[in-house]
Amino acid sequence: MRVSRSVLAALLAMAALAWGATARAEPVKLRMGYVVPGADASLLMFKKAGIAKHEGTTYTLDSIHFQGTPPMITALAAGEIDLAPLAYSTVSFAVQNAGMGDLRIISDVFQDGVDDYYSNEYMVLKDSPIRTVEDMKGHVAVTNAAGSAVDIALRAMLKKHGLEDKKGVTIVEAGFPNMQAMLTDHKVDLMIAVRPFSANPTLRAEARTLFTQKDAIGRSQMIILTARAPFLQKNRAAVTDFLEDSLRELHWYSDPKNHDEVVKIFAENTKLPPQVWQSWVFTKGDFYRDPNGVPDLAALQANIETQRQLGFLKGEIDVKKLADLSYIEEAAKRAK
Repeated sequence: MRVSRSVLAALLAMAALAWGATARAEPVKLRMGYVVPGADASLLMFKKAGIAKHEGTTYTLDSIHFQGTPPMITALAAGEIDLAPLAYSTVSFAVQNAGMGDLRIISDVFQDGVDDYYSNEYMVLKDSPIRTVEDMKGHVAVTNAAGSAVDIALRAMLKKHGLEDKKGVTIVEAGFPNMQAMLTDHKVDLMIAVRPFSANPTLRAEARTLFTQKDAIGRSQMIILTARAPFLQKNRAAVTDFLEDSLRELHWYSDPKNHDEVVKIFAENTKLPPQVWQSWVFTKGDFYRDPNGVPDLAALQANIETQRQLGFLKGEIDVKKLADLSYIEEAAKRAK
């Protein structure tokens, strides 16, 4: 069948319009929460040129700061963020308390207490009379946010030793950057020291570790990247591209030959001196990050079970039903 010139011209015009619309498609804006730069923050925040192949083309990243992971649940529910690096504790709260049955675990962010890698520290002043957890009776501890992972570990450790908030010990809240001053000013008796704050030379000179998160709850899948299923389904390509770029960043930052440049990048972007980062960042003095971005679901399940056993959680949660690792698996194949 022969096609007239006018019909052919119309078809070509339609094809051109369709191609133009595709070419002009705006990158998907990914709004991602974070708490601590260099820990749960995306490495793309630090802008190592030439690694992220897709940023600015298929997606852009907007990083939004939170004091802890629990407030991210509200933001995720309200549609104010799209990607949430939630702690093991807040994943369960999001599902049970906020009714987010469509929450999906898509990748690892970092893990605490893995082999001889770093574990968060719970510190007191060097001259403090507190030598054991039992000695915290009648004293004050500071946490970043009730229900956060480090908060749950603190409460779990205290409960093991017969102490609870307002029953033998007082727990107050503050941002991580303010905790050291509160400790040294004797406003609190115990603080939670997370990277990078725990590497501060003045803190190391003034305080000592009473126990670690690993001591309190064992190995933990500390932070997991999550999103809601409808968003993921709608933006599968952009999310996979973001994860691919994230893995490429992780591989570069983890390469020992790049260590000095990594320290310089982190110092410049966080306005913290290089010595805060030099001895530990992306070494075994740092948290463990799976090189393929795969979370430890068995550890996560155990962490949530600990919450339940200690009375922080009602009912059971099967994390395998929440996990959709197809995004990170595809990203890992591309990033190799």
